[in-house]
Amino acid sequence: MIEQEIMCKSLLNKSRLEDYCINPYVGCQHACTYCYADSYTQKFLKHPESWGDFVDIKINAPTVLEREIGRKTKGTIFFSSLTDAYQPIERKYELTRRLLGIVLEHQFPLSIQTKSALVLRDLDLFRKLDRCEVGFTVTTLDDDLRRLFEPYSSSIEERISAIKKLKENGVRTFVFFGPVLPYISDQNLEHYFQRIAGAGTDYVYVDKLNPKPGLWPKLEKLLRSNFPGLCDQWQDILIGRSDYYQRLKVKADAICRDLGLECRFCS
Repeated sequence: MIEQEIMCKSLLNKSRLEDYCINPYVGCQHACTYCYADSYTQKFLKHPESWGDFVDIKINAPTVLEREIGRKTKGTIFFSSLTDAYQPIERKYELTRRLLGIVLEHQFPLSIQTKSALVLRDLDLFRKLDRCEVGFTVTTLDDDLRRLFEPYSSSIEERISAIKKLKENGVRTFVFFGPVLPYISDQNLEHYFQRIAGAGTDYVYVDKLNPKPGLWPKLEKLLRSNFPGLCDQWQDILIGRSDYYQRLKVKADAICRDLGLECRFCS
């Protein structure tokens, strides 16, 4: 993993996910196989390394946020749209925590999405915010699959325990079930939704796999090594020839209604 400290010019940016987004880092140590962020960094940032092989630390981020936040209309800030604000290097730099302190001073509403139980470190700050929610990406409940697709992220049990801890402390939570891994992570949807509902999550997002340019070769390599019979089916789904997602949506919606769990479909 190549680590490099960099200077950023801006930090609090407009977002389609919420009013604003903050990315304390460029790159991500979690190295998820299905991540499509590489298509962004290669196209717009012209980064020499591939996603999952590097992390750039925006070392001046707190100074930049202090300058920008006072000029902005109050709105919800999302951590993070293109990286995980709680990836392992956050333990060393604590950039996210320092940025959250500034957000707290200005009482901007906050939404966080992560794969890391490190988020619990900042529970003291979340409890002081007027509006705050923390979400966990939970692609699968099978930790062997988690290690295969998300090799350096927190374990599933750590994430479930973190949801419970946040709820016990009055923090609103959500789960992001995405991307759904066809015929892999969807094999026991009833158990999946029962488990996250039992953890106390307030709602769940369901999202499909995003076939961004350059992603398929990585996925195909993993599938051929571990699930060779699924390659053709995945290709049909990714290019839109299959009704897989329509069927998944109907099934997931029915299960969540029975559980009284709010389910939001991203697409």
